[in-house]
Amino acid sequence: MRVLPFAALIAASLLSSGAFASEEDFLKSIEGQWTGGGKVLTKLGGDNVNVSCRMQSAAEAESFSMDGSCRAMVVVTRAFRAKVKAGGGSYSGTYVGVSGKPSSLAGSRAGDTIDLDVTWANEIYGDRAARMTIEKVGADRLRIRTIDKDPSSGRSIVTTELDLRRS
Repeated sequence: MRVLPFAALIAASLLSSGAFASEEDFLKSIEGQWTGGGKVLTKLGGDNVNVSCRMQSAAEAESFSMDGSCRAMVVVTRAFRAKVKAGGGSYSGTYVGVSGKPSSLAGSRAGDTIDLDVTWANEIYGDRAARMTIEKVGADRLRIRTIDKDPSSGRSIVTTELDLRRS
């Protein structure tokens, strides 16, 4: 089962903030405990799998970290962690998921949404590149999506979609 992409989405979810908030205010707004779930595509052309997730995030003025796990099919649990720095309008950091190897994150925030380029440590869905969006919805929700390309058609496909609530 390929659950690495959903963990990366979780990592990215911690990056969103209010539309005009300073980066420090933004990062502090995503600090805390988060729970929720969503769907993860396990392979191209395959079915989505429902997942439930828990995540703890900590923030400082120019960085945040997160640790969490997601569970699928009641018995399969995958841990993830991320460390991200914000500065000069950009975000960069690392994400470690199922592979145990660091993948890189780089992007920027516009309003309540972070848009990140992901470079996976290993090939996933035919390449090492993906896109992740994290949208802060109100004060207590995060919506995280990972988007990849189908190598045969070139079409963008959502490989992970999670909705988390502050717990």
